[in-house]
Amino acid sequence: MKIRQHLWFRRDMEAAIALYTSLIPGSSIGWVSNILNGDPNGPAGSVKFAGFTLGNRAFMGFEAGLLDFSDHDSSITIECETQAEADRLRDALSKGRSTERCSQVRDPWGVSWHFMIKQKVDHIDAPAKSEHDRSTDRAKTKFAIA
Repeated sequence: MKIRQHLWFRRDMEAAIALYTSLIPGSSIGWVSNILNGDPNGPAGSVKFAGFTLGNRAFMGFEAGLLDFSDHDSSITIECETQAEADRLRDALSKGRSTERCSQVRDPWGVSWHFMIKQKVDHIDAPAKSEHDRSTDRAKTKFAIA
């Protein structure tokens, strides 16, 4: 069984996926396919599916076509190592629109992006080490909204 995150696009899915995969390491476009039959969302060829990875995680994209008037919200949360990494992604995805630090970004395709900064905290008491948990470092990690 495979489980994939699904992103819904009203337009320009391929441009969105190309930008996302250029920004995030461990990303690639696998395939893009048109539905060749007529569909309630549009005429033959206007509805597309895609398979891609972002940060080594499987995603599917669906471009609904012009006749789909539903509002399908999609969002992605990214755990960043540094504030600079979060700022770089936020700037690239906002495409010059003004954003505030510590806020989500809605890209030109309607996908919301949330950024969390990984922070190691030494003063958190970690549970005793066990055979199921080789390291207590995970217990000493917290996230801050970027």
